[in-house]
Amino acid sequence: MSLSETRTKALQEGLQQAIDGADTTLGIQTAQAALAEGASPLEFFQGVVEPVLTDIGDRFARLEIFLPELMKAGLVVKAVQQQVLEPAIRNSSAESSSLGTVVIGTCQGDIHDIGKNMVALMLQVNGFKVVDLGTNVSPRGFIDAARREEADIIALSSLLTPSMPYIKDVINLLNGFGLRERFLVVAGGAPVTREWAQTVGADGFGEDAVEAVDVCRKLMAERRRKTA
Repeated sequence: MSLSETRTKALQEGLQQAIDGADTTLGIQTAQAALAEGASPLEFFQGVVEPVLTDIGDRFARLEIFLPELMKAGLVVKAVQQQVLEPAIRNSSAESSSLGTVVIGTCQGDIHDIGKNMVALMLQVNGFKVVDLGTNVSPRGFIDAARREEADIIALSSLLTPSMPYIKDVINLLNGFGLRERFLVVAGGAPVTREWAQTVGADGFGEDAVEAVDVCRKLMAERRRKTA
């Protein structure tokens, strides 16, 4: 059941109010109300969470808000993700028809996670199993987790330029361990460009959460065709 335009706007305002006040309870209640009205986790994410976070990101880029506001957004959205959306996804049929397993994290030296969280949540609501390693993850940490979880994709996020080389380090380690063909690698983040990702040998690049999901879906579809 799709939410009306008026109701969607009201939910966006509720989530924004929760973020402004760092009020995780209000954020959770906003998400619960939407799902109780028949919205799916994907509809709530695409119609409410994504537009609000995109606006926050745009305002941050224009220097209208600063890091504390980003941190409040991350706090509220993470609570919504963990306490409302993830349980709803687990209780739906999406998990039984998983498109693949993605290990995701922010690279070593970087503690920013709002973009990574957005990608992780959108992957989940689109049918992927997601293992979120958090922030400041070492190259070996990514690889060990991917092997342990029998992942299909390693998704690497970098918001700071100094953490970008660790994306290349992950790929180099995979090559060194003879595991490059086993795992697909997708990279993204503010300083990462499509050209740079291709240069270091990544299989895919996501400029935003929507593209990241699309890239992961296409990579998995291509892998299935090759192994069919």
